[in-house]
Amino acid sequence: MDSKFNIRHAETGDIAEIMPIFRNAVLYMRSCGNTDQWGDDYPSEEIIRGDIENGNFYKIMADGEIAGVFALIFGEDPTYRVIDGGSWRADKPYATVHRLASTGKFAGTARACFDFAASKYSYLRIDTHEKNTAMKRAVTDYGFKKCGIIYVADGTPRIAYDYVAPLTEK
Repeated sequence: MDSKFNIRHAETGDIAEIMPIFRNAVLYMRSCGNTDQWGDDYPSEEIIRGDIENGNFYKIMADGEIAGVFALIFGEDPTYRVIDGGSWRADKPYATVHRLASTGKFAGTARACFDFAASKYSYLRIDTHEKNTAMKRAVTDYGFKKCGIIYVADGTPRIAYDYVAPLTEK
């Protein structure tokens, strides 16, 4: 992981600082033509609070401030049970990266998130909207492979990717 970043669990006291990061991410996505992902109320404070209370929400710190945030959730994700137009590359326990957003102030926050996640779990899954070109580039640059299409709770499609950590010799 890039040494300029430090990743730690978020706390409920961080929510006031976290929520504007999501609002700015929505504005950024919209400015890039991705008008359908993450409406005005997603993710809600209630979702983030739940992620924090479950120990699944992290903040990426740089220079003493939050540079990005994400959820890392181990276990089956119900939206990943059905995948169209392809298949997952592994059938084993996995963790999912959700709700990754950055302030845009520090380059490399997505890579820091993925490095952290891959250091904890050897098999990762993630999904993103077809129009989220920044996220599609970040995941493929890291080594995630496109697996097919999944559908989120409201029925809209997302491109699904997975990452299988390379075996390392010990």
